[in-house]
Amino acid sequence: MNLLLEIGAEEIPDSMLNGALEYLGAAVGELFKQHQLGGEKIRTDATPRRLVVRAEGIAPRQQDTEERVWGPAKGAPPAAVAGFAKKQGVEPEALGLLSDGKVEKYTCVRQIKGQTALAILADALPALVLRTPFPKTMYWTGKGGVRFIRPIRWIVALLDDVVIPLEIAGISSGNESSGHRKLGAARFPVTYEDYEAALRRNYVILSAAERRERICAVTTKFRPDEALLNTLVNLTEWPTPITGSFDESYLDLPKEVLSTVMRYHQKYFSVDGADGELAPQFVAVTNTDGDPDGLIRHGNERVLRARFNDARFFWDADQKKTLEQRVADLGSVTFQAKLGSYLEKTQRMDELALHLLLYVASGGKPWGEEELKQAKVRYVFEPASIEFRTVRASHLCKADLTTELVKEFTELQGVVGGLYAHVQGEPDDVAIAIYDHYKPVSMEAPIPRSLPGQIVSLADKLDTLRGCFQVGLIPSGSKDPFALRRAAQGIVRIVVEGRLRLPVFTLLEGNRQLEEFFADRVRHYFREIRNFAYDEISAVLASGWDDLVDVEDRLEALRAVRPTADFEPLAASFKRIRNILRQANFAGLGDSLNVKLLEPGPEAELYQAFDATRAACREMTDYRSRLERIATLRPKVDTFFDRTLVNAQDPAVRQNRLTLLHTMLAEFSTIADFSEIVTNSQETK
Repeated sequence: MNLLLEIGAEEIPDSMLNGALEYLGAAVGELFKQHQLGGEKIRTDATPRRLVVRAEGIAPRQQDTEERVWGPAKGAPPAAVAGFAKKQGVEPEALGLLSDGKVEKYTCVRQIKGQTALAILADALPALVLRTPFPKTMYWTGKGGVRFIRPIRWIVALLDDVVIPLEIAGISSGNESSGHRKLGAARFPVTYEDYEAALRRNYVILSAAERRERICAVTTKFRPDEALLNTLVNLTEWPTPITGSFDESYLDLPKEVLSTVMRYHQKYFSVDGADGELAPQFVAVTNTDGDPDGLIRHGNERVLRARFNDARFFWDADQKKTLEQRVADLGSVTFQAKLGSYLEKTQRMDELALHLLLYVASGGKPWGEEELKQAKVRYVFEPASIEFRTVRASHLCKADLTTELVKEFTELQGVVGGLYAHVQGEPDDVAIAIYDHYKPVSMEAPIPRSLPGQIVSLADKLDTLRGCFQVGLIPSGSKDPFALRRAAQGIVRIVVEGRLRLPVFTLLEGNRQLEEFFADRVRHYFREIRNFAYDEISAVLASGWDDLVDVEDRLEALRAVRPTADFEPLAASFKRIRNILRQANFAGLGDSLNVKLLEPGPEAELYQAFDATRAACREMTDYRSRLERIATLRPKVDTFFDRTLVNAQDPAVRQNRLTLLHTMLAEFSTIADFSEIVTNSQETK
């Protein structure tokens, strides 16, 4: 049998469709599994006005089953036995005696008749639908009533050609769907077999992939914009792309301004010319069947022209005041009530940027007051210095928050500052750093292009993190109003991908909550973005993560050496060593190895191999070579454990052997804690 479930509603926000479909597909599959109804090829689809689940291969009913029911113990009074038999619908003579593993009891087998799929679905689907997770839901039948993302208007629920009887918020299920709001019929019957065709006849394209193809088929090739394309696919049921144009004189405005107006305010695609530069054209996507008279195109062009005129007015008006003159105005712009104004944030960032530069210059090592004093001198008196360009960018980077253009087009903050810095004669490095300082804006987006831009971005994000954690504004669950997870993730990416040697724990100022929060972002980056195995990450971080560039180097080496024959068996031995030391409560504090107590044979040979490997590793400059050399210890370690009793009867010998193992573990665990490596067949990715 086949299932068709369609929940028809008022227009659902485009960003919420994919998450709803993911839940519905999984929930329906789990329902089939729980009730042993089969169910194959579960498909989910959505348009702005409908959420759809289809499934095939559903069993008409559950199979009949048997259940053993246990009654009173063998020695129970006859009345109790008779009562149990009556409850089960059998005569007392029909009961058997079996042991439940402890005592003999009266028992019988009860036949359980399987329910029909129709009955199960009718009972389960309403609650399943209403559990669909949305960031926000609404009442529409009165307070205390049903909540859903938007009011439900119709329900199609079919098992083959039979309507599944159910009701949600006063809406009863049936076999009638609804077409395009303007072009299709308000109601029309559907079946499982002709569902998509019936929708198409009523100007609804159910497949998101097909809607995407319809948009991309436009003759005029627009700039690739996957996020905007996904939005438009989820906003339309019958998408029709329309190409419009605007006056070339608007190209005098920066392309960033024009593209932002088109993308964020009008949901238009920008178009590139043959030279790769922005062309005076755009592509709009309408939820109609076409524009034969050009009325929609003309309307879009008129609206865009007005928006461009606004942008030009704001651009010209903003030039009456330089970014430097605007810095003081940041005193009246609140950053956060407990953390002060953006002027105060700017002052903190300027100092932090200089400190970060000193750490980068020293390779992450501590610096003193004299170094700071010299850096300040270079900032004041040497305009060509990295100190001047970086701190100047930090000083000006928030000034565009006071501009009219950013007030109107908030998506352009930072970008506008960089553009204004350029036209106002600031050095190119300063303008680029301001332009880039909000980057990376996502896990896929690039980090700032220059060192000044990277430093300013780090100073901005680090100041926000430190300040918010100091005043208790810590993300909980999915709530993160200050985007602190994104800020921390941005710091990780900039530090690692920019190869900046910075002391993480020093920068986090010893705040334990912030350290734990940041560690979670480090793990997320290396596992989800860089695809390192979770046990490799655990092993490396256990050996320290103050220097994230060093963490990356150790991870790369570990991943390269792990497939070699000796490595994982050696890791298993290190795990054994750690367990032995833990069981013996051996801390190794103040203990030194007595070479004279080493027994000739496997024990002495292991020490000699270890000592040679230790000396060789200290001469090596790369982690991969060190790990490859450490892996060669495997035969000696195996032989030692096979032929040597660590817990020897002689206390001095036992202590010395534990010291040997502890010394080996401490020496080589500076790269990674090998005991964290999973060495069985368990999946590690």
